[in-house]
Amino acid sequence: MPLSPATAVATAKTAYDLHVVERRRLDMVRRYWKGRQALPMVIPVNSPREMRVMAASSRVNVLPIVVNSLVQATFVDGFRPPGDDVAADPASPGARIWSAWQRNRWDARQTGVHRAAAAYGAAYVVVTPGDPVPVMRAVSPRSMCAVYGEDPDWPMWALERTSDQTWKLYDEQAVYFLEGGAVGGWKHLETKFHGAGVTPVVRFLDELDLDEDDEPESLALAMPGAEAPIARGQVAPLMALQDQIDLTTFDLQVAQHFGAFKQRYIIGWAADDEIALLKTAANRLVTLDVKPDEVSVGEWTATDVKQFIESRESSLRHAASLSQTPIHELTGDLVNLSAEALAAAEAGKDRKVDERQTLWGEAHEQSLWLVGRYLRVDVPDDAQVVWRDTSARAFAATVDGLGKLAQMLGVPPQELWERIPGVTQADVERWSKAAEKGDAFARLTETLDRQAGDTPPPGGDA
Repeated sequence: MPLSPATAVATAKTAYDLHVVERRRLDMVRRYWKGRQALPMVIPVNSPREMRVMAASSRVNVLPIVVNSLVQATFVDGFRPPGDDVAADPASPGARIWSAWQRNRWDARQTGVHRAAAAYGAAYVVVTPGDPVPVMRAVSPRSMCAVYGEDPDWPMWALERTSDQTWKLYDEQAVYFLEGGAVGGWKHLETKFHGAGVTPVVRFLDELDLDEDDEPESLALAMPGAEAPIARGQVAPLMALQDQIDLTTFDLQVAQHFGAFKQRYIIGWAADDEIALLKTAANRLVTLDVKPDEVSVGEWTATDVKQFIESRESSLRHAASLSQTPIHELTGDLVNLSAEALAAAEAGKDRKVDERQTLWGEAHEQSLWLVGRYLRVDVPDDAQVVWRDTSARAFAATVDGLGKLAQMLGVPPQELWERIPGVTQADVERWSKAAEKGDAFARLTETLDRQAGDTPPPGGDA
């Protein structure tokens, strides 16, 4: 039975309180992710304007590189139910489900889910009935709060904030449309049944941590007075390192601005006016019409900024190690690397990508199972999505390896097409149709040749 309006409002209020707490943490993560983190706290409040300008420009944000390095290596290019030839039969169940994926423009929108899951540690996909196909929507965790019980796959209920500041509450029976939030009381507007049998919300996780719910938030490291962030995702664990990089860059700019050049000093003499002071500063040789024994002239040596640069590079290397991001993506140091050396440099990243493809692949298959539920199509549990190959291996080496699989091990060539880098499921479908036409012409030619060989010569016996 669906929830009554009063029960829906009470459930929404409970979820909203959880959402407010979670939103504060996620907002901090987003500020770091987008380069709007607070200035280094060592800067006094009454600092000169030029120092505050330098502090604002010292936010050299490397966290988007870490997130993009992972997201740009994860693209779903196809869906393969076992025993279902999606490429050959457009009316097959797998082809119908993949058609819903394409109609929802999910080739592009999947990147939003992957990017939010990598940055925040979680993201959501909502699948609801639609015409002609079910509707798949990506939702940020800053706009949704999902509460799970004993079933780790499907939430008990989820609350979503919409663009017009209304709310949607999902459970296994229906979608409840509500008004309310921080301003005013809560009000039930409408109830719509979805018919999925489960709460139609799928969660994408950056990592699977069995002890996450049992870890006291007080143990999380945070700046004094700030909300303790959840140390999950690609951004939160690196926020302290980002602060180090910002502070080192600020020190570097201060050293460059105030001490990276030699400064002269004169003891026992003062310029009469500003013009005389400027002339003295610009001259290479200073001559003064005063008593030499009463004036002392000297200079301070320039500040060596090399240590600041080396400190920042050390922090970048530390960030690369912690996040399993290739160091050349953070520093830009990529000089004459062979394909083998590049593949070795990205081995750690490839392992991280493989883990995310496993986690997000299961979530995508769960979303497509919901699509099949609405389409009345049975999706088996062992159906799989096909990931695009974005590794750093040379294209020629990959093709050579696939050719040896076909020739030496007898693997059918058509089964290897989807493993070619850059090939999508649409390409495989088009190639399969072309191959079928080629086989038909080959069979016709073979039949005609055989018939021509059986025809007796003129005057001979039949």
